[in-house]
Amino acid sequence: MPKKAKELGPLAVGRLTEPGLHFVGGVAGLALQVLPGGGRTWVLRATMGGKRRDMGLGGFPDVPLTDARTAAREARKLIKAGTDPIDHAKALISAQRASRAKALTFKQAALAYIAAHEGGWRNAKHGQQWRNTLEGYAYPVVGSLLVRDVDLTHVLAILEPIWAEKTETASRLRGRIEQVLDWATARGYRDGLNPARWRGHLDKLLARPSKVARIEHRAALPVSEVGSFMVQLCDGQGMGARALEFAILTAARSGEVRGARWSEIDLEAAVWTVPGNRMKAGKEHRAPLSAPAVALLRTLPRIAGSDLVFPAPRGGELSDMTLSAVLRRMKVGAVPHGFRSTFRDWASERTNYPRDAAEMALAHTIGDKVEAAYRRGDLFEKRCLMMADWAKFLDTVPSNGSVSFLREAG
Repeated sequence: MPKKAKELGPLAVGRLTEPGLHFVGGVAGLALQVLPGGGRTWVLRATMGGKRRDMGLGGFPDVPLTDARTAAREARKLIKAGTDPIDHAKALISAQRASRAKALTFKQAALAYIAAHEGGWRNAKHGQQWRNTLEGYAYPVVGSLLVRDVDLTHVLAILEPIWAEKTETASRLRGRIEQVLDWATARGYRDGLNPARWRGHLDKLLARPSKVARIEHRAALPVSEVGSFMVQLCDGQGMGARALEFAILTAARSGEVRGARWSEIDLEAAVWTVPGNRMKAGKEHRAPLSAPAVALLRTLPRIAGSDLVFPAPRGGELSDMTLSAVLRRMKVGAVPHGFRSTFRDWASERTNYPRDAAEMALAHTIGDKVEAAYRRGDLFEKRCLMMADWAKFLDTVPSNGSVSFLREAG
């Protein structure tokens, strides 16, 4: 053990300016090293593993005498316990660096997850929905929190205020939070079970969504009124009216129509082939075109440099509100998607076409996996006849000339 030096006070230590090692007492081996250039630094000289080693404790005066002695005493305790304080300090620094490398906030994790996955999502709208729900509900609670620290308390603080009133949004938000936290765990930013998981966890704390959600079907015109409606729609002007007319004739979704390309349409064969990346189910869909649908397409202008069938006035696709705006101007209490329901009601109530044909016309997925495995065809020929009959029905105005659909949306 080094010889115990006389214990110096702060003033005496401050006067040490001669280059060399000056032991200051108070703790065995503690010295102030004065460098030839005038710099001064604290050193603890000790024997570790049979070898003498000098351990730096920081510069003087940034580290004052009292702090240097405290650090030296802690190092001596480690040595007495058989731990090399230099190796211990290196391990602490390494752990701090590793911790900083894992210091990712929930918002940063969410943005990284979106960036990694949105290329595989169906459309930009899906990615925007992710951003909107996280921005609106999750970030105010956990956005700036380290993702490793997000726990059940935080998840419930996000979900409980909207679980009963906005159940569908809350349910989707829960799934998105779960996926972000799973990503963070896989990347090493957090450990342990996912606090946003549903089965065996949140299902014990929150009511099942199907029990609390208020099911609100999208407003649709009754089958008996759609013919009268089509008369006025056909008289309407603008690309939005034509897009809505085409959507009704084909029973297609608004997004599929707004994104329709001329390269997808074979007018001679009267078929519209929508690629899988634009379909909700992710699978290619062949839609037969009735004679009125083909005639409508032939009246549309071709815009140089654009493959869009229904381009917006300033280029690009029509917005998702364009078709809704057509209905609002007509004072019709329905939404574009509702006409798919009207078509489904017509097929089941007014025709003998098989249920499968109507479901395929709507591009619905088959819930039963066994049935899906055995049903290979798409009933295209039957659907050609069905869509032709649907077009004829749309061209039929009730004998009473009813215009009851002209009403303000309630």
